[in-house]
Amino acid sequence: MSANKYGSALRRLALSVLQPGFVGTEAPDWILRDIGDGLASVVLFSRNISSPDQVARLTAQLRAENPALIVAIDEEAGDVTRIESATGSTRPGNFALGAVDDPELTEAVAADLGRQLLAAGVTLDFAPSADVNSNPDNPVIGVRSFGADADLVSRHTAAWVRGLQSAGVAACAKHFPGHGDVAADSHHELPTYDADLPATLSRAVLQELLREELGFDGLIVSDAIEMGAVTGRHGIDGATVRAVSAGVDAVCVGGESAEESTVDGLATALVEAVVRGDLAEERLAEAAGRVREFAEWSAALRAAVPAREAPRDIGHVAARRAVRLTGTARDTLPLAAPPHVVELVAATNMAIGKETPWGVAAPLQERLPGTTSARVHGDELRERAGVLDSRALAPAAGRPLVVVVRDASRHVWMSRAVAALVAARPDTVVVEMGLPSDALTGATQIVTHGASAASGVAAAELLTGGPRSADGFHRCVS
Repeated sequence: MSANKYGSALRRLALSVLQPGFVGTEAPDWILRDIGDGLASVVLFSRNISSPDQVARLTAQLRAENPALIVAIDEEAGDVTRIESATGSTRPGNFALGAVDDPELTEAVAADLGRQLLAAGVTLDFAPSADVNSNPDNPVIGVRSFGADADLVSRHTAAWVRGLQSAGVAACAKHFPGHGDVAADSHHELPTYDADLPATLSRAVLQELLREELGFDGLIVSDAIEMGAVTGRHGIDGATVRAVSAGVDAVCVGGESAEESTVDGLATALVEAVVRGDLAEERLAEAAGRVREFAEWSAALRAAVPAREAPRDIGHVAARRAVRLTGTARDTLPLAAPPHVVELVAATNMAIGKETPWGVAAPLQERLPGTTSARVHGDELRERAGVLDSRALAPAAGRPLVVVVRDASRHVWMSRAVAALVAARPDTVVVEMGLPSDALTGATQIVTHGASAASGVAAAELLTGGPRSADGFHRCVS
């Protein structure tokens, strides 16, 4: 049954609270039609991005249908990047900034990112992550958080928001009421706070807690509504209706469900819910009004940005400052010869693009010709004997050995592999690009606090004795 049966005005309200993604580097015809019919916002992902100029053309194409269109992106910098997904982020992420704990630096990095997003035509950035990473086994936040201390996270969240918005792009702090103390990934299953409903579908959380108790009067945007945490119980149509009824103002439809039939179906579901009495028309109109108010506010923010010169290479400056050293670094670094680099690879969560490069081998090969490398996955170690001997120890004979890991403490196989390599080669240098831990005691460690391209470069510079200057590295040598 088509939503048009119930009148174009109601359908426009329904479309205006949806925030779909789409496939391609040019706007498909259905998105342009929906914008003309009332769609008030879209969200971009790496699949929409091939170059800065292309993104600017794309957003201009979209805004030709509606100059006030909200164009959102899920760009955190660090490990979770869309605008630089093909190359890796030239800025470190939250955990690195929290490790430095210089709010002015955090503000400068966010402002630098904001200038890039503004030039691309982005209005709203789904960042920063304001989660407190109080559970080190959390599979989805980790280095996306500024840290495990609420005060530290608060001051850097505020600095990040100031920086981004000083560049004319609106920030969206996430994930309310918090994703840092759970052991489940909501892309697939439901982390539990509330005994009855997920927060996205809970009036008690969104209305009574967020709006009434905490006094928030801004725009509430759902996380991707197709996530298994909500669709597993209610389906995508049911989750969308329940989210808006509970207090969500804009429903993000960002993932693989981003196609014309899905958006049309969700608009229909919202309209039919109003007709049935399952969703109050006043609530739908209120949500649409908040989207409209936000669009006007963000357009004014964008227009008010003064011209400012960006700090030179601020992302790499910040990444260098976030590096920490432990162990026998004075005896091991800089490397005396091109090393063999072994990168131990575990599966990442869905927020991190599979296409986004990470590691230290590539920047080391640029700085030390003759550097070789191998990537080893957990499945290889489990399925075949002798992998560490053939892929790591044998190629490193007579040469330095560098082992690169990401959250080794969260992966038993990875910790064991590192321990075995360090036992066989006590001079091994371990580069941890995730959460540091005590699991790798005894090894010389470089801790980058994130796996951005900038962090990989910072580690490679340290390994080779590269540039430090006044921007240099914070050394913590024991």
